[in-house]
Amino acid sequence: MESVNLGTADGLPPVDWNAIVATIEAGSPPAPDSHNSRTTWLTTINEDGSPHTTPVGAIWVDGSYWFQTGTGTRKSRNVARDPRCSVAVSIRDADVVIEGTAVPVTDPAAVARAAKAWADGGWPAEPDASGTGITAPFNAPSQGPPPWYVYRVEARSAIVVLGAEPGGLTRFRF
Repeated sequence: MESVNLGTADGLPPVDWNAIVATIEAGSPPAPDSHNSRTTWLTTINEDGSPHTTPVGAIWVDGSYWFQTGTGTRKSRNVARDPRCSVAVSIRDADVVIEGTAVPVTDPAAVARAAKAWADGGWPAEPDASGTGITAPFNAPSQGPPPWYVYRVEARSAIVVLGAEPGGLTRFRF
């Protein structure tokens, strides 16, 4: 991994990526009483090249963000055509943007791991009968009917801005 301290001119130290991952894995919200502690924002590329940003219930599994969507959604159509995407999230003391590629997850064991992670977080997801999609008693109405399909974001780079002392701004390339 390569990192560039974008805060050098301001005398800021580089961000420690391992500390950021530990905070993400801990599920640490931006503030202890934050009501939107699970909100992540997924940006995909529309057919005309413009960005499409939407909140998603993404989860951190096996060192990557994962999201799910129905086949009729704009994000599904966008990543089928152009898998480049980004995920943005605020965590305790930092804002994180990860840029990468949305990769469909069809391995039943991996889909089951993702479904369990969503269920452990409070959304009762489980693998569908095929094992390649997930189902649950509810989802965002825009997702359409189950099964919903799972994607893993393979990171190319990340930018992290620390919002607490000593501060920092670092780009990571993976």
